[in-house]
Amino acid sequence: MTALDAGVRMDRMYRLQRHVYDLTRKYYLLGRDRLIQTLDAGPGERYVEVGCGTARNLVRAARRYPAARWYGVEPSAAMLRTAGATLRRTGLEQRITLVHGDAVSFDPGPDCGLDRPPDGIWFSYALSMIPEWRAALDHAAALLPPGGTLHVVDFGDLAGLPPPFTRLLDGWLTRFEVTRRPEAIADHLRALQGTLEATALYRGYGLLLRFQKA
Repeated sequence: MTALDAGVRMDRMYRLQRHVYDLTRKYYLLGRDRLIQTLDAGPGERYVEVGCGTARNLVRAARRYPAARWYGVEPSAAMLRTAGATLRRTGLEQRITLVHGDAVSFDPGPDCGLDRPPDGIWFSYALSMIPEWRAALDHAAALLPPGGTLHVVDFGDLAGLPPPFTRLLDGWLTRFEVTRRPEAIADHLRALQGTLEATALYRGYGLLLRFQKA
């Protein structure tokens, strides 16, 4: 599946879901605020969320770190319409920039208007939905300067949870073309030039990763 195909698929999937997305996802996209806490964004720093959806995370990050600048890349035009409405409602249009783009080819220079590499990039429950997830991680790591950070929160290995729950969750995720791949994501980041910190969340329900580029 190409990035263009993925964007069309997501437009179809979220055409109606976007209106209730934040209300429903808060019950099972766990650890998103925990990721935002780990960003530790300083004054003037620039952070990009890949797969920003409704801009829920960007709004929370901008409020927590008011001196930083925030950018969101999203392949779904339908989701971007909801994200734009969110920024207008919260009054954060001047501090958050939204970009229609995909995870494997967006360019923070012309796309986001950055004159230097971003200080950090993050994926929040996006890599389990991106067909070219390895290319997305490689692209993000290549965009970072030495010392820059790449953050991921996504579904974990569910090791501490009952097997019936695991089967139920995986069946539900399959309906939305979501694939849990925590070990593969962590292994891919370990193979890159840098250091990786991994934290299991909620008995393995979620996985939080922080990669710092060498």
